[in-house]
Amino acid sequence: MKLHELSDNPGATKKRMRVGRGPGSGKGKMGGRGIKGQKSRSGVAINGYEGGQMPLYQRLPKRGFNKPNRKAFAVINLGLIQKFVDEKKLDASAAITEDALIASGLVRRKKDGIRVLAKGDVSAKLNIEVTGASKAAVEAVEKAGGSLTVKSAPAAE
Repeated sequence: MKLHELSDNPGATKKRMRVGRGPGSGKGKMGGRGIKGQKSRSGVAINGYEGGQMPLYQRLPKRGFNKPNRKAFAVINLGLIQKFVDEKKLDASAAITEDALIASGLVRRKKDGIRVLAKGDVSAKLNIEVTGASKAAVEAVEKAGGSLTVKSAPAAE
């Protein structure tokens, strides 16, 4: 095969419609824009504009508050930790720290810390050290004979 023999599959590419190139093209004269008006002209940006009427997004009531400096935790479930232990990706005999969770590939990045939730069940005796955990998760790990310690997150300056 040579370079000049390469071609796309039939129907894979479609020719671009050339607008405003005479009546024979099927998109001549006004080029599919209709007659006059703001939308027929160039430089139009009217998303959400309602012709002087108060736009819908401004008429609706605003509720709630988004805390600008809230903490974002990477969330994992106990069932996933157990699965990784079963697959020998995590060492159950050693302490399972946040760094160990990242190294195993269970969590991509730490963010403001890692929080453990109680979804799934734990059978192995685990020693987990994380930034946050739900009460149910702590109970589930202790019921299996392990310990789940919650360390305080590093103070953000």
